[in-house]
Amino acid sequence: MGKPTGFLEIERHDRAYEKVTERVKTFREFTKPLPAAELTGQAARCMDCGIPFCHTGCPVNNMIPDWNNLVYRDQFRDALTVLHSTNNFPEFTGRICPAPCEASCTLNIDDSPVTIKTIECAIVDRGWVEGWIVPEPPAHQTGKRVAVVGSGPAGLACAQQLAPGRTCGDAVREERPHWWLAALRHPRLQNGKAPHRPAHGTDGCRRC
Repeated sequence: MGKPTGFLEIERHDRAYEKVTERVKTFREFTKPLPAAELTGQAARCMDCGIPFCHTGCPVNNMIPDWNNLVYRDQFRDALTVLHSTNNFPEFTGRICPAPCEASCTLNIDDSPVTIKTIECAIVDRGWVEGWIVPEPPAHQTGKRVAVVGSGPAGLACAQQLAPGRTCGDAVREERPHWWLAALRHPRLQNGKAPHRPAHGTDGCRRC
């Protein structure tokens, strides 16, 4: 790891939130990201555990120490690559996941775990700002078609994994589409769940 003594020298400091009285007035995101310099300091707190319990605490087995180390070294693009290797939509998990990885963090022994969720969100947001996240269409199509029933995070991740070489459609068996899909396609809802970006369906998803 980049700074083995970081957890001894740097106190935990997480991102802030707008007051409830303010956040209810708009559909804008109400988290206040940490400055880049402070973010790298928080990543430095990852303590090179012999057994990183955050791996097992994370439902998708994110390689958390690896991208913490890359963020500490200001290698955000490499950190994004590592993050996407296990997580299809860190834009979601970096915002609404209850972060069992932090509960599993060794530093949580004194209630000051690494700010994993905040760092994860910052990595993917930086990827969008820098233009690193782009569609990755396959070199050729197999001609096969796949229907994914359900448009929640699991359904969208499944569609993304199956998309290379296939035509993938997201079949919604509800009178009203799942809010996850609506958040991707509807500008107003999307602005409430994440920073506003051009809305599109699964045809335009990263790596689809």
